[in-house]
Amino acid sequence: MKENKSLELKAEINRTYLKTVSAFANYQSGSIFFGVADDGAIVGVMDAQESKLNIENAINDSINPQPVYNLTTRIIEGKEVVELHVEKGYHTPYLYKNKAYRRADTSTIEVDSLEFKRLVLAGSNINYEELPSNKQDLTFLYLGKKLKEVVAIDELNKDILKTLDLYTDREGYNLAANLLSDNGSLRSSGVDIARFGKDINTIEFRKTIADCSILEQYDVGVALYKQYYQYEKIEGMERNLKERIPSEAFREALANALVHCEWDVNGYVQIAMYNDRIEIISPGGLPSGVTEEDYLQSKFSILRNPIIGNVFFRLRLIEQFGTGIARIKQAYEDGLQQPRFKFTEGSISVVLPVSEDTGVVLDEDDKLILRYIREGNGVDRLTLEQISGFKKSKVIRIVNNLIERGLIEKVGRGPATFYK
Repeated sequence: MKENKSLELKAEINRTYLKTVSAFANYQSGSIFFGVADDGAIVGVMDAQESKLNIENAINDSINPQPVYNLTTRIIEGKEVVELHVEKGYHTPYLYKNKAYRRADTSTIEVDSLEFKRLVLAGSNINYEELPSNKQDLTFLYLGKKLKEVVAIDELNKDILKTLDLYTDREGYNLAANLLSDNGSLRSSGVDIARFGKDINTIEFRKTIADCSILEQYDVGVALYKQYYQYEKIEGMERNLKERIPSEAFREALANALVHCEWDVNGYVQIAMYNDRIEIISPGGLPSGVTEEDYLQSKFSILRNPIIGNVFFRLRLIEQFGTGIARIKQAYEDGLQQPRFKFTEGSISVVLPVSEDTGVVLDEDDKLILRYIREGNGVDRLTLEQISGFKKSKVIRIVNNLIERGLIEKVGRGPATFYK
């Protein structure tokens, strides 16, 4: 047993665990085991029934509002251990001594003022984009133009803005409308694009797109992508368009960054263009309740900005919700290099490698082994032999060839060796 983001171990029962109760109720369900030391050693509790009663009374007296939880007695290594399981709640923030907490890896820390505001909104079932805009003299020429092109409306009026959930008679325009308008006032909304040369110290081009609709920001980003990563090549009697990076992957990655951006953060969406890749960084980590596996397996069903997402969907800039990551991967399905995804608490990064012909030629057996390694992302030689049907000598030859070409790497030594 080892501590992690959703598991805390307590050798003794003291009131510090109430901070973790607040954290689990605010963000992600989790358990606290009493009678287990930090190193996983089972020390047990003196009286499980009395311990559960004391824990229950402490939670009921100290956490406001009261979270959903249950207490269970477990026998581990012949000793009584109490498990406290706390469910993620819907009425955030859950406070301990008038403060809200969250988990940071295996620690529990107090949330900052920005996170506190987000918890208040979440507890009221309100997204940030739904809040009324301080600026109400908004114009929507760019949005109107896009809607006329795609949806074939005659004129963008208040009724259509109501249908798009951008306007109500009672509160006027909301922050989603502000972001989609021509003259919004959110200083955090913008896209910062830089084109680098041979290294990060060589900046060949830089442009910040702000003070305009995020739809225009998207279009400018796509135009710069076309400038640097698309070209025409004459083949025989035909002039064919070539892409160094799949356009579908770039469009999906940029649209996802704008739709899922945390717009209350003072930071722009960043697009870093290199000779061998594009990196798109969106402010805001994964939404509460979404794991990295959920994101990568296209189970990303929690829309941080559903109003903006709906507008992008209607304009056909994104496909069905939750399919963007799958579409990015699909664009690289036959490529030697694959897109990569990086996660921090404050950002999500998508790395799109150049996928044009690099001169590396693989036969069908090479491709088969490479696909198995990609899908498993940690496959040993024996497994490769079993699933491919190839002999040991052939698998060794293929993996060594893929290692030499920089397509896979060898991890570990001896029987513990695997490839990824």
